[in-house]
Amino acid sequence: MAGYMIRAFVPADAEAIAALTLTAIRQTALQAYSPEQVTAWSARYSPARLFEGAARGDVILVAADEDDRPAAYAVLEADGHLDMLFCHPDHTGHGLGLGLLNEAEVAARAVGAERLYTEASELARPVFARAGYALLHRRDFTIPYEGGEVAIHNYAMEKRLG
Repeated sequence: MAGYMIRAFVPADAEAIAALTLTAIRQTALQAYSPEQVTAWSARYSPARLFEGAARGDVILVAADEDDRPAAYAVLEADGHLDMLFCHPDHTGHGLGLGLLNEAEVAARAVGAERLYTEASELARPVFARAGYALLHRRDFTIPYEGGEVAIHNYAMEKRLG
């Protein structure tokens, strides 16, 4: 993680985080998902979700580059749910995902959480596994898109903190 630091989200990060999320979905996800799946997935992303989570008290961790620009982020909900973990494609391979998961675990332990859990994408699954998350099962579901449904999948994973 040389050249990066993990810090708390600030509202000024929102635009950069929205852009990096959509770039990650639209570019990186194509390595494991079809163009139709990627289009449907990116269409359901809303930057408002970040502000709603912050208002609820979600822990939003940002991996910022040397110019303090968001390069990756994670969202940890109060019940231990790791809701989001995204890294801009230009910053993959630097350990940001693992660093964010480690910091999220510290935050979860600080509030007495007994487990962390997530729904990891095909590409995020190995990062969660390296952080000690166990695979529970594959989740096959559909995303409503343009009057129809697009089939997609992810993986239910968890890490016990006992």
